[in-house]
Amino acid sequence: MEKKTKVLFLSTGNATRSQMAEGYLRNIAGDKFQATSAGIEATSLNPLAVEVMREVGVDISGQKAKNVKESLKEHFAYVITVCDSARERSPVFPFTPFLGQWSVYDPETAPEHPQEKREVFRRVRDEIRAKVESFIFEANQEKPDLAKTAKAR
Repeated sequence: MEKKTKVLFLSTGNATRSQMAEGYLRNIAGDKFQATSAGIEATSLNPLAVEVMREVGVDISGQKAKNVKESLKEHFAYVITVCDSARERSPVFPFTPFLGQWSVYDPETAPEHPQEKREVFRRVRDEIRAKVESFIFEANQEKPDLAKTAKAR
């Protein structure tokens, strides 16, 4: 059995964007990647994120918000921050050969009107799906020699 490549999606609160990315990666390429997510200051999973992901057949309701401190002992092939705040406040992952940065809008800051907020969550969901699909394509093209790349850092 082939070992899965470990990927960490890191956000500020681990309530929405990183949870969506984790759910998509697990759903689309869970046979090749082990997806997890964490937050700089973990809060709780946003119910609207669960709802809009369910609309596209991805169930993230069982995922839990985790603090990045829980992930520091693990070794990841990829750490991807999903917002600028997480990138700026991210701890160092010294053994991670690939660090990525996505600047995804925080849908939790959207207008309070329920339908408008839901639409923003949907747009963010779709943007994250496109980014995850692009990540999968690029990771499969690279087929990196992770040990060699880590030494080159």
